[in-house]
Amino acid sequence: MGEVTIRELGRPGDLGWVLMAHGELYAAEYGWAIDAVTAPIVARFATAAVPGRDAGWIAELDGVRIGSVLCVRDDERTARLRLLLVDPAARGHGVGRRLVTRCVEFARDSGAARLVLWTNEPLAAARHLYLEAGFALTGEESHTEFGTEVRGQSYELELA
Repeated sequence: MGEVTIRELGRPGDLGWVLMAHGELYAAEYGWAIDAVTAPIVARFATAAVPGRDAGWIAELDGVRIGSVLCVRDDERTARLRLLLVDPAARGHGVGRRLVTRCVEFARDSGAARLVLWTNEPLAAARHLYLEAGFALTGEESHTEFGTEVRGQSYELELA
């Protein structure tokens, strides 16, 4: 694998790629229809992100997007990791770890006291990265937001 770079989100098409990549990947890997969940997250970031409080990153390999993550504020004390994704061809090369680390560092540097996230039980590789970064499971509940019943999980990392 060539050199992977992580850059700030902001080039034309970045947010469209985040939405498309999530929709295509989760449909292919899990049969989930997630656009109704991810589209509002992407739209909210596009219209309401506040520089210094909210940020996003794109991982690229030879100029091709292969991953993404967003960090957005829920409130003055709480930041939220959103939409972590690594293209299957780039998995196992530390891309996800680098994206999670960038998000944690940004949340801490921007003054958040804690970083939270919501994920789903079948996403074992992502859960491994979150636990490795120090997140703790704080809750679980079943949902059908993706068209099938899935167990959602909430995680939290104390930053202060």
